[in-house]
Amino acid sequence: MSHTTGKPVAISLEGVGYAPPGKARLVEDMGFHVHAGEILAVVGPNGAGKTTLVRMIAGLCEPTDGNIRLWGQRFCDITPAERARRIAYVGQLEEPDTRLTTAQYVSLGHLPHTGWRGTPAPGRTMTEVIALCGLTDLAHRRIGNLSGGERQRAKLARAICQRPQLLVLDEPTNHLDPNARGALLGLVASLGITVVAALHDLTLIDAFASHVALVRGGRLEAYGHPEEVLSLANIRKVFDVGFHRLPHPSEDRHLTALDVSLAHISSLAHSKGL
Repeated sequence: MSHTTGKPVAISLEGVGYAPPGKARLVEDMGFHVHAGEILAVVGPNGAGKTTLVRMIAGLCEPTDGNIRLWGQRFCDITPAERARRIAYVGQLEEPDTRLTTAQYVSLGHLPHTGWRGTPAPGRTMTEVIALCGLTDLAHRRIGNLSGGERQRAKLARAICQRPQLLVLDEPTNHLDPNARGALLGLVASLGITVVAALHDLTLIDAFASHVALVRGGRLEAYGHPEEVLSLANIRKVFDVGFHRLPHPSEDRHLTALDVSLAHISSLAHSKGL
């Protein structure tokens, strides 16, 4: 599935599937294109295959079917070292070495370009990235002493130091309060690079993403602009909740809201014998 734009294709998936050895298939016949500079939000319920999909896009696991291309080049033809220079990944289960200071951890992002003994390559300095992510006062504090939200910002800072062409995020707003979620996604959007992010918070996607991949059961349900994909019908079908765009009371924009009925949830749980 593709869309028309004058920008080059950064990531393309062609009939991509994934099945762990001896286990059920997690992703099936996935196909879409992400153009340079676009931000793709991958959304779907728990168990939809989002994490598996973004890990394949990051090059961390290999599809069992189909092909993934990075700027037209097949992943299998790109060396691991070159992937590390071009793709940065922030995973939801990634746990940094808690003995490192924030500054030491963030500086690891330079390694794909410099090695252990090299000097930092041109681009934002570590100090600039730490300031950009609001971590200046925490630079000399050990990672193990940071809160979950602070640690998440440190992960993003390390990824930015990597100077990637493609930034892949798996649930980057975990451990963050509502205001911090918006700030982090706003920072990601301001980088001006291609981004693929698995997200749970549907209410932030209109303001953050240029495109949405809606997945369910390992398959692509819909792909396109947020207003097209995140329709009441699609969200009801995939998540079994209501989704609405409401006029902002004081600004010329819309607010998005989920309509989650507790009565409906109670009824559903009762029908399942819970």
